[in-house]
Amino acid sequence: MKKKVFRISIAVLICILIGFLGSIATQTSIDTWYQTLNKPFFTPPNWIFAPVWTILYIMMGIAAGIVWSRGFYHKWVKVALYHFGFQLLLNAAWSIFFFGLQNPLIALLDIIALFILLLFTIKWFKVVNTTAAYLLIPYVIWVAFAAALNFGIWQLN
Repeated sequence: MKKKVFRISIAVLICILIGFLGSIATQTSIDTWYQTLNKPFFTPPNWIFAPVWTILYIMMGIAAGIVWSRGFYHKWVKVALYHFGFQLLLNAAWSIFFFGLQNPLIALLDIIALFILLLFTIKWFKVVNTTAAYLLIPYVIWVAFAAALNFGIWQLN
């Protein structure tokens, strides 16, 4: 049980760190460039993003920690965590593309790839642990919403 709690804690910290790194790119233009963009009618207020992402990163970390606790020596655990790690990189890259480079098109391509990879991640997590897979459902829903928002911003600008 100690090992499981330790692995979940490490995974949560990694996810929050990735989120923090993404937020650095976001802060570079959230109050400047982003404010000048035309946005779809369903754009939520800016303050909602930080708490939603914080909750999602915690849930992602718990899910990854649960999978990791099954033993990295196991083939399916490795496959699941490789998928998870790669989608986490795409997640961080989105903030860099959208806010850092101020390029909604590249960000849109990234988030589409993220969404697809996330579906595969959920599939592999489910092979290892159903609860871990279910913990990613809010994340995939939010990514789908974010992709729609990204598409709308790209279209309107």
